Amino acid sequence: MTKYIFVTGGVVSSLGKGIVAASLGKLLTARGYSVVIQKFDPYINVDPGTMSPFQHGEVFVTDDGAETDLDLGHYERFTGTNLGKINNVTSGSVYQTVIKKERRGDYLGATVQTIPHITNEIKSRLKKATTQFKPDFLIAEIGGTIGDIEGLPFIEAIRQFRSEVGFGNSISIHVTLIPYLQAAGEMKTKPSQHSVTTLRSYGIQPEILVCRTSKSIPKKEIEKLALFCSVPKEAVIECKDLKSIYEVPLALEEQNLASVVLSRLQMKDKTPKLEEWRKLVEKIKNPQKTFNVVIAGKYTKLSDAYISVVESLKHAGYAHSAQINIKWVSADECIDEAKAKEAMKDADALVVPGGFGVRGIEGKLNVIRIAREKNIPFLGLCLGMQCAVIEYARNVVGWKDANSTEFEEGTTHPVIDLMLEQKNVEGYGGTMRLGQYECRLTKGTKAQKAYGKDVIFERHRHRYEVNHELRKQISDAGLVFSGMSPDGMLAEIVELPQNDWFVACQFHPEFKSRPEKPHPLFKGLISAVDKQKSSKNQVK
Repeated sequence: MTKYIFVTGGVVSSLGKGIVAASLGKLLTARGYSVVIQKFDPYINVDPGTMSPFQHGEVFVTDDGAETDLDLGHYERFTGTNLGKINNVTSGSVYQTVIKKERRGDYLGATVQTIPHITNEIKSRLKKATTQFKPDFLIAEIGGTIGDIEGLPFIEAIRQFRSEVGFGNSISIHVTLIPYLQAAGEMKTKPSQHSVTTLRSYGIQPEILVCRTSKSIPKKEIEKLALFCSVPKEAVIECKDLKSIYEVPLALEEQNLASVVLSRLQMKDKTPKLEEWRKLVEKIKNPQKTFNVVIAGKYTKLSDAYISVVESLKHAGYAHSAQINIKWVSADECIDEAKAKEAMKDADALVVPGGFGVRGIEGKLNVIRIAREKNIPFLGLCLGMQCAVIEYARNVVGWKDANSTEFEEGTTHPVIDLMLEQKNVEGYGGTMRLGQYECRLTKGTKAQKAYGKDVIFERHRHRYEVNHELRKQISDAGLVFSGMSPDGMLAEIVELPQNDWFVACQFHPEFKSRPEKPHPLFKGLISAVDKQKSSKNQVK
């Protein structure tokens, strides 16, 4: 029987519930157990696909084409699993399903209410994930903060569900903040006490407290938390701020989080296999070199908008015992060529990530041209690939007005155009080319050598593609189309063989990178940087 672990948060938002859930998942998988993690988000949007990156951060795409919360990226990276649509549940998707059932007459004329109809639908998502994956443990993270009105249906559903699965088959972990008052020189447990009191008023007594803190919690405060929150002292888990999120599983292992969870759920504790993870953390803490990577994007004011890109660069850096210093560059500012040159002055590599809309495009074209002409290792992702093709068409092929019809419908050289299957699509939510698709690589190309295989599967999120009718002329001018869809119609990867690393892809490789297994394209980028830096050092 699957055991259920519910993770809630209190006091403030952005406590890192997702990292705690992912870290616990890592500790359980390291013990040989199978784990699936779900994210329950209280917002009314059906999914984050139409939400602003400035507000919500990155939209993480799964193999089956779900546009999900960025926490699913952490879940996949920590546990090594591939998740799907059922792993991200929003209030919007729940209400949408219930309303559709009501319109069909499924409820036989009954008055549709939060209890039981909404809570039953939430519980059904838990059951569906259990049936689909059949895990030893299902970890469900509830978004938001205890006390938020929009989260109440999820909390009530958990209360009901815990009663249904019976004693010993579920636990509640409450992640809370222990603030340190600098002026008083004291840590304060009162906010956490109030948060637990609120949770208990909804009918849920947490078995474990995970306490986020900037300093070590004194024994006296741990005893106070245990007393007033009705939690055993050994179940008050300290979670201090750390430099890297990948240190968190080891820190929680030292605090015996997984052992306490297994004890409460009457499951056998095992010796975790964390040797490779410890080696990874040692590399992170003791880098041998430093590389400067420019990310030129549209949403650089919020780093979470590109969180998987950043993590993928770090993964590739770890493989080379290198620290990756990210230099955030706003594409808007690089429209000025002088500013573009200044932005790229000390760059060891350039990454141009995805995005939508015309804003900042000319700035992206400027930094890509600099990288191409100066042989600075470059990786373009989704829109980054489309910009690479536009830049090449303008400055090498000679089509000065080359553009995407997304940005200029009347261009006489539409090197990027709306996909045929998107021509009659209405609405924006969930209507792009989404999820995993096959790509075939040309032998001997940089991409094929990086992957070490001829056929790959990667995750997509786009509406526009390289114009098939203009592709041959671009190819004749030297840009190699090294990855194509099986029917040969969709360009998936482009590259320049004469550059050390000038590769761009229509898909999003960042979604499949793992800390212990960097994605081949990111690894190829950082390998090129490493070789260039080594060559320069030898010359010196």
